[in-house]
Amino acid sequence: MNNKTLIIYYSRTGNTEAVAELIQEKIDGELVQIETKEPRPADYRIEVEQNAQEQEKGSLPILKTSIPDFDRYERVFIRSPTWNMALPQAVITFLDSYDFSGKTVLPFNTHAGYGAGSTFRQIKARAEGANVLEGYTVKGGEETNGLLLAIQGKYKEKVSKEIDTWLETTKQSKK
Repeated sequence: MNNKTLIIYYSRTGNTEAVAELIQEKIDGELVQIETKEPRPADYRIEVEQNAQEQEKGSLPILKTSIPDFDRYERVFIRSPTWNMALPQAVITFLDSYDFSGKTVLPFNTHAGYGAGSTFRQIKARAEGANVLEGYTVKGGEETNGLLLAIQGKYKEKVSKEIDTWLETTKQSKK
């Protein structure tokens, strides 16, 4: 296993996790899920509203996830869904909790059809001192329409090929 690569992700319905797992299959690395100390609402609309309120107030949830040996990682893949056209506040907490100086950061994103929004710009702004490379974004589920896990079957195969292209383009393919 490549012990210098961290693949960190925040996922609600499993789409973001599915992409993170595909990346891990291709490049190895340690896979870690961002989890908040307090459980998030199970209802999607309540979750999105809570996150929007947190964004407006600038409040950040406390994380259960801790990476005490963060310094040893040279390459960090940061995976996040788009909520309210931005990063979920839990991902902001993560970014604000660690020193990214000298690291290579690769953002990747799932969305419900609206694209990455400001997520890649936010990651670049908050991962100070890092070399933030081109991000990868892909349509995941549409929870408001009852489509939760979209990245499976034939679509997962398509996403896997897109990830191969992204890793080659950013020169991050497994050597």
